This record gives sequence, C-alpha cells and structure tokens, in this order.
Amino acid sequence: MKRSAWRYLWTSVDIRKKILITIGILILYRFAANIPVPGINRDVIASIFQQQSPASSLLGVFDMLSGGTLSNFSILAMGVYPYITAQIIIQLLVPIIPSLQRRMEENPKEGRKLMEKWTVLLTIPMGTLSALGQIQLFNQLTSSGSILNYTFGLSNGNAIPTLTTVVSMVGGTMLGIWLGELISEYGIPNQGLSLIIFAGIVSRIPSNLYSIIISGQSVVLLLILMAVILALTIFVIIYVQQGRRNVPVLFPGRRVGNRMSMPVKSNLPLMINLAGMIPLIFAQTILSLPGIIAQFFINSNTTWLANMAAWMQNTFNSGSVWYVVIYFIFVMLLTFFYTEVLFEQQNYGENLKRQGAQIPGVVRGIATQNYLNRVQRRITLVGALFLAVVATIPYVFGLILPANIGKSIFLVSASGLIIVVGVVRDTFNIIETEMKLHGYDEKLIKG
Repeated sequence: MKRSAWRYLWTSVDIRKKILITIGILILYRFAANIPVPGINRDVIASIFQQQSPASSLLGVFDMLSGGTLSNFSILAMGVYPYITAQIIIQLLVPIIPSLQRRMEENPKEGRKLMEKWTVLLTIPMGTLSALGQIQLFNQLTSSGSILNYTFGLSNGNAIPTLTTVVSMVGGTMLGIWLGELISEYGIPNQGLSLIIFAGIVSRIPSNLYSIIISGQSVVLLLILMAVILALTIFVIIYVQQGRRNVPVLFPGRRVGNRMSMPVKSNLPLMINLAGMIPLIFAQTILSLPGIIAQFFINSNTTWLANMAAWMQNTFNSGSVWYVVIYFIFVMLLTFFYTEVLFEQQNYGENLKRQGAQIPGVVRGIATQNYLNRVQRRITLVGALFLAVVATIPYVFGLILPANIGKSIFLVSASGLIIVVGVVRDTFNIIETEMKLHGYDEKLIKG
C-alpha cells in the first residue's frame, strides 16, 4: 500500500525544520504587529476607521496589506508596503535609465543584486515619507486635531517624541523586511515577504466572519452564499493565474563531435496575468486621491468650489455606482500599462537572438519582440478583464447587500484574495520541489 509523500513533511528533519521556522517567524511578526507606536491615541484611530470617506477607504487598503496593523497603528503600521513601492519604482526606472538597462542586459545576476541593494536603500526614505504622510493624513481626518498625545513636529520641545515615532515606524517596516528575509533563508525559500503579507491578510478573516455571524441577517444563508462565492472566485483566480500562451520557439542544434544535433523545439510561456494585483492597489490609490483632496475644499466659501468638492466626494465614494465603473476601467488600463513595462524589461527578442533561437516564421531581434508584444497584449485583455471583475465584485455586493455585511462576504478584499491564492499555490509548489529534491516520486507527492 502506497502512502502519500506528504507524510514526509513531518518525518523529514530538514523540511519540518523549515516549516516550523516559518511558522515561528510569522507568529513573531503577528506579536510585533500589536506593539503600538509611542504616543499614539488608539481611540482616535478607531474613530477614523469608522468614517465613511474616500480617505478611510484608502486607509482600509493599506490596513489590509499591513494585516490590520494600521488600524492599531503599531510599529508595523506600514507593513512592508514602502519596500514594495521602492521595488516598483526601481522596476519602472530600469527601462528609463540606459545605464541600469545595460547593466541588466550584460550581467542579469549582478543587475538583480544591484536592484535589490537599491530597493532596500530606497525603502528607508520611502518609509520615512510614508510615516510622515500617514500621521499627517490621520491628523487631517480626526476632529480632535491629532492622533498623538503630543503635538507632532520638531518645534516646542516635540523633536524627540516626533523622531521616536517616525523612527519606530520605519524600524517596524525594516523589521518586517528582515523577518521576511529570515523566512526566505532559513524557512520556505523565496517566500519570505509573500508569507509576511499573507499572514497579515488572513489575520483579518476571523473579524470579517464574526461581522457576518452577528449581522442579524440569515446567517446560514449568508455563510452558504459566502462559501459559494469564495469557491467560484478562487477557482477563477487559479484558472486565470495558471493560464499561459505557449509560443513555439526553435533552438538551434549543437555540434557534438563530428555530428550536428537536430534543432530543439520548445515553448515560451506568456502569462495571461503578468501584472498580478499591483493594478488593483494603484487604481484604489488613484481613485482615493480626488476624495481626499475634496475634503480640504468641502467647506469653502466659494460656492462652485464647494459644490465641485461635494460632487467629487459623492462620485469617488466607494459606495457609489460611478466609483465601481471608474474602478473597473482604471484596473484594466493600469493592467495594460504595468504589463507593458514588465514585459519590455524581459527583452525576449534580444535574448532569443543571442541564443540563436527563433520563433517559426518571425525574423529574429526587433521583429520577434514586436510579435511577442502583440501576443502579450491580446492575452492581457483577458487578464485585465479578470482583474477588473474580481476587483469590483466586492463593491457590487456592497451595493446589493446591507452595508454591514456587503464587503465582509468575501472575508478579504479582491487584491487580498489574489495574494492569498497566489502565495498558497507558490508555497505548495516550493514544498513539492523540496520533497522531490529529497527523493520522493512526483506520483506519491500528488497522492
């Protein structure tokens, strides 16, 4: 009788050690997530998150990415978001700065190390600006004037408390990045930051589930509806995320002694959704800005300015139909934009030319890159529609169902669900690879 190789997870000292280290670091991260920033007033923070405004909606996105640490305003209030922002900025700068692009093309390995180094260095100023921005934004949203127990600033003897608050927030972000690196090095390989974000997202599930149970509605019916919607959404996410368009590639034969081997036929897999969940976060951020700006002019003495500010707040409120429509369009546009940037960095045309490979019927070099660009844009249309639908479904249910349960029905947000599914899938793939390296047959692993 064959036993599943998954039993090996707990009998292998090496694999069990990696899993336990990963779990231990994630528990440590969640403990650190409850350490408050010095001088913070949590009651004022709680009142801000109870508001119905574009700014609180934007803060909800960041709170999701940080795993609820923003609503607690802990030292991990920014999560690893400044690092992700720095990573995106560096990626966007590569095709713009010729020296960086040349470095990546000449020596990809050294180029990646350089990018990682600059990403970490850029995280510090990005974290500082983010900390200052968060505190100022929260202060603007509270009626009490400040979320801190002192006046934020460098004057009137408040320099040391202010610096302590900012340094603790930036230090919390660097702590989260360090813990992620520890997971990648000693735990599950290459999954550190992904698992850090994953742990934060799933930590919100119990509270959302509790909101449904105490809603006073038909709890059993809502739980069944929630299970069906989640199952269908997860199925679609996995189906699309795994989707590939295999472009045939012909690699030249090699000379072995006096013989020439036959050309090798292979495929170049192009992802349907290359952008991941980044367009969702960017779209929510951009759509929240008009409402935030409008708050400063809503009480203006100029009539037309006050009316415009009121219109902006109503239009860009997450509870309006127009917000859902604009959000849908923005997600699609940003998916195309971000995919274009990432795909250009791959430079498949030049790389295939260097290897002597060719797509049948397509000239090497620029013609190959242009052909692949056209193929990628066509399949990106499917990925963009997928992201836009998944992103707006929670808002559609928020319009249909009662406000207290409309968005809780998904347990996590759309971008959070994509992250959770992706991280779980990648983690299982890595564990399977580890088990194969330890000599277990693929048929036993898959049961």
